[in-house]
Amino acid sequence: MGKNRERKSGVNIAVFASGNGSNFEAIAQAVKKRKIRANLALLVSDNPTAFVLKRARKYKIRIAIVRREDFFTKKDFEAGILSCLKVHGIDLIVLAGFMRVLSPEFVRRYRNKILNIHPSLLPAFKGAHGIRDAFDYGVKVSGVTVHFVDEQMDHGPIVLQEPLVIEERDTLAELEARIHKVEHCIYPEAIKLFTERKLKAGKRKVKILFR
Repeated sequence: MGKNRERKSGVNIAVFASGNGSNFEAIAQAVKKRKIRANLALLVSDNPTAFVLKRARKYKIRIAIVRREDFFTKKDFEAGILSCLKVHGIDLIVLAGFMRVLSPEFVRRYRNKILNIHPSLLPAFKGAHGIRDAFDYGVKVSGVTVHFVDEQMDHGPIVLQEPLVIEERDTLAELEARIHKVEHCIYPEAIKLFTERKLKAGKRKVKILFR
């Protein structure tokens, strides 16, 4: 990978994404407008055809494509990602539709420095289909959760949550659109709090510090 790049001042962020990248777009916009005063240093993707790559190029963000099939083991795959993170001096990892579960060893390397967003009010409706599962279950209120990643899926300490009332007239597609709109507001806010050192993570709870 060569020598480490010259480090800019402030927090260096890497976004991990595998698909469309609408949350990446919201984060990039927040950085561009200086609502988040940090460096969006890198996009990591395991999908060379993901639309998020076009978004990254539009914002002139460096891209690292790390495909699982190029490595014999998951450990080697994650070592490849870690090498990219080291080169770019990454302080915070932001998961934005990254369709890989990180190993406990990887998580421990970045303890309380990996954020994830989930389209339900955790601990309800964990997993890849949180919006659909909530819709099919018939709950009246769902929402969005931003949390630190730990060794279990959709389990780590919660940073922010935003509830959303499910209207009787909502279709699944309409609910998905409304949930994503909430995501695009709440995720940049959580990242902002991290970059301003206003998050103190405990084993289960995250305290938000206001100074």
